[in-house]
Amino acid sequence: MLEKTDSEIELLRASALLVSQTLAEVGSMVRPGVTTCELDARAEEFIRDHGAQPGFKGYHGYPNTLCTSVNSQIVHGIPSRDTVLKDGDIISVDCGVLLNRYYGDSAYTFEVGNVSESTRCLLRVTRECLFKGIEMATQKNRIGDLSWTIQQHAESYGYSVVRELVGHGIGIHMHEKPDVPNYGRRGSGMQLRKNMVICIEPMINKGRKEVIEEKDGWTIRTKDNEPSAHFELTVAVGEQTADVLSTFSFIEDRLKLHN
Repeated sequence: MLEKTDSEIELLRASALLVSQTLAEVGSMVRPGVTTCELDARAEEFIRDHGAQPGFKGYHGYPNTLCTSVNSQIVHGIPSRDTVLKDGDIISVDCGVLLNRYYGDSAYTFEVGNVSESTRCLLRVTRECLFKGIEMATQKNRIGDLSWTIQQHAESYGYSVVRELVGHGIGIHMHEKPDVPNYGRRGSGMQLRKNMVICIEPMINKGRKEVIEEKDGWTIRTKDNEPSAHFELTVAVGEQTADVLSTFSFIEDRLKLHN
């Protein structure tokens, strides 16, 4: 059964909200001069202080709590003392937690200092892609309807959609069925059903869609070295509207305080 019970959804909501709070804590530290290792250490401390475990650390051998992907890195960037954020950078921070046997997973792309207007547009459109996808997460639609909606919005701005990496179901495992691509055809794919819980996560490139894996065996970046943006929320499929279990409101409230 891909559908979750109401009680499972509440456990998933608790995990999702802790991820959201962790990203807000990390986001308040994002500024020029900070290392991605510092962000990672604070995230792990915050998660453990709230009675949970980092969801990514040790997952298939991944070494850290966060994935920190800077500029042309799309996802799975490994935090490092050597990666120092600079004015004008963007950084996708992807975070997972394990709380009461259920996983939470969310990502947000932060601006570092003064970011170019063209890059800010990429972030805005990628975020719009996510929320347009969420609008489609109802039982009357198929996966392809959601995927097509994301793809069409991104490509209408001249951006490209990463093909090799997709969203996913979530529950007592970090990655469950179904896969949720960010490209596709209307009317295709699995029928969405009420109480399916999925992570929708557009990964949108400013330039071409092709990607390469870096030598560390984890980090995925754009082949043309153009910037990429990544936003992710966890939602329960609804009858008329999706139930969004995680939130960006904690992040954006903290960012307003720091601006």
